[in-house]
Formats: sequence, C-alpha cells, structure tokens
Amino acid sequence: MRKTGRRGTALIAVGAGLTLVLTACGANSSGGGGGAGSSSPSAGAGGGAKVGVVLPDTASSARYESFDRPLLDKALRAEGLDPDIQNAQGDVQKFSALADGMINNGVKVLILDAPNTDVGAAVEKKAQAAGIPTIDYDRLNLGGSSDYYVSFDNTKVGALQGQGLVQGLAGKQGAQVIEIEGAATDNNGTLFYEGQQTVVGPLYKSGALKLVASQRIPNWDNQAGGTTFEQFLTANGGKVDGVLAANDGLAGAVITVLKKTGQNGKAIVTGQDATPDGLQAILRGDQYMTVFKPISDEANAAAKLAGALAKGDKAGADAQATASTQDTKANRAVKSVLLTPILITKDKVKQVVDQGSVKASDICVSETQAACDQLGIK
Repeated sequence: MRKTGRRGTALIAVGAGLTLVLTACGANSSGGGGGAGSSSPSAGAGGGAKVGVVLPDTASSARYESFDRPLLDKALRAEGLDPDIQNAQGDVQKFSALADGMINNGVKVLILDAPNTDVGAAVEKKAQAAGIPTIDYDRLNLGGSSDYYVSFDNTKVGALQGQGLVQGLAGKQGAQVIEIEGAATDNNGTLFYEGQQTVVGPLYKSGALKLVASQRIPNWDNQAGGTTFEQFLTANGGKVDGVLAANDGLAGAVITVLKKTGQNGKAIVTGQDATPDGLQAILRGDQYMTVFKPISDEANAAAKLAGALAKGDKAGADAQATASTQDTKANRAVKSVLLTPILITKDKVKQVVDQGSVKASDICVSETQAACDQLGIK
C-alpha cells in the first residue's frame, strides 16, 4: 500500500534555480526552545536504560522542541527508560557529534531524526558496529541500517494535501496551481510529492488543473520557499488559484506573498503539521487545510519499540512493527510502524485542540477569536 523511496516525477524549476541540498522534515516555521545540543530538561533523572534521541533542528519546524521533545521524554520515561534528547539545530556535523557522544556513552537504543539521509545512515553504521539498535524517527534514512522505522504514512500525507487542494478549488476547471515542495534530500519530501501526484497528476493531464510551476525547496527553508513562490507568481502574471505547499511553514511564506497582491483567502493553500501558525491561518481563511499528525502517537510508538529493544526483546519489537517500508537505496525492507494522518479544514480545527495537540489559547487570538467562538473552540 505504501510507496517508498522512488524518485519523484521531474519538477519544473522556474526562476531562481535553487540548489537542492540538506533537508528537514515537513513541518512549520521556527519555534521552541532548546539550543544546539541542549539536553531534555529532565534528561538523566531516570534510573532506567539510557536511550539517546537526536532531533534535527528548530529552524524548519516548531514541532521538534514544542512537541517531539517533551512527548518523547514523557513516553520514554513511561517505559522506564532514561532519555537523553538533543537537537542538532540543522548542523549535520553537530548531529554526528551528538550521536557519537551517545554511542560512546553506551546508550542502549538510538532514536534518530536526521537532517538528511546521508548523515543518518553514517551514524547508523557506527551504532551498528557498537551493537546499538537504531530507530529511524519520522523519516527513513535511505541507505541506512536502522532496525526499525516509526512515522506516519507519508504518501498518504501527500494524497491528503492533493485531496484538500482539489476540494478547495471545488472543481474550478483549469485552475492554475503552483507547487512549493519539501527538500529533495528528504525521503519524506519525495513521499509527500508522490502522494500529491496520485491525486493531482491525472487532473494535470486532463486539463482540469494547470500546473504553472513546481520546485523542491532546500532545507525546507521558508524564506527560500516564499522567494521562489513570488518568482513563479510574477512569471505567471501575478495569477494563481491554488498552491500545493508541503508544510505549514512553506504555506505561511506563500501567504505572506499572497497578502502583497490581495490574494490571501482567495487562492487555496495547503499545508502540513497542524501547527499553531497553520491553524491560525486556516481560522483566518488564508490557508485551506493542513495535515494533522498526532505526534504523541509517534512518540509513544517509538518509546515502546525502544523499551522492547532496551530489554533485548526483539520479538516484542517485531510484534509492534507490523508494517514494512522499502529502502530502495539499501535494497532492504525496514520493519515499520506507520501511523494514519488526518486532513484538517476549518470545520475540523477543534479536533486538533480536543486531542490536546495544541491549546485553544495558542490559536484563538484577536484575529481568530470569532472563528473559534463559532466552532466552539475553548
């Protein structure tokens, strides 16, 4: 059911000619605390087996410090483990150094969300040599040697984005679409794109939609994404009907450009991650949809796998990883836990709040309070 690892259809690059390099997972604008290499607030306080976690950055997404760090800390401690959670701040050398330190300190399990697949695979090779099992968290390191992979069905994420775009355009024949995609060095970015194309690809071919331009943005850099979108928009005479933005951060950059021409709230903009900024944009009417991925489920799944591995219970870990993901670079199947993403439009924003992923106070501000009242968000 899940498609993995294939190279996406060639994308149309217009204008800037950005160099495709390092990546970050689909998420939103910069956020949360935690300096480079800062450990979890309570790391080291537990008495269980030590588990190392290295997160990728804070620049591409608010989620890593605001959500993943505290949720992983809580879930790992609930399994009787002692987590050491660090953030590489988008620096591949820092990521490698942090992981090396954890390996040298003898962690029992290593959970990795790498800035790119090359550094992730390199770290996994070192961990394997030291006899330490590894879990790819949120994105698969192609060519790596991880024992398990925990994420959402990322092809489905992309399909939901395509579905949301089509739904928002409401059958507008020949609607013009610009695609602002995730980094080429991120396997998730490829999967999001592939999922989108299962929905919009046939509509491009039939003429029901018109693809104006498409670009994958290095590092999921929001500023670069906004600049690229503005160039595409200008080249198209300032016109666009829909924007397939791969996450809420890129969507926010697109909306900033649309505001300059008074098209915010008129062009359909997609997103991903159900971040406070993204949800506010949906409540304002500037963004049509996002994809909600309950990070607590992802953190709990990773923690349960780590708990089994720390005890040497491989059978127990295998029993949890009932899915399989193909690493086409290493030509191997990776035992996986794949969770289900959820499409969120304005009428479903309350669902994200009700599940505790964001607080009403995070999204119900002066510009959105009326919408919150109307939707019963308190």
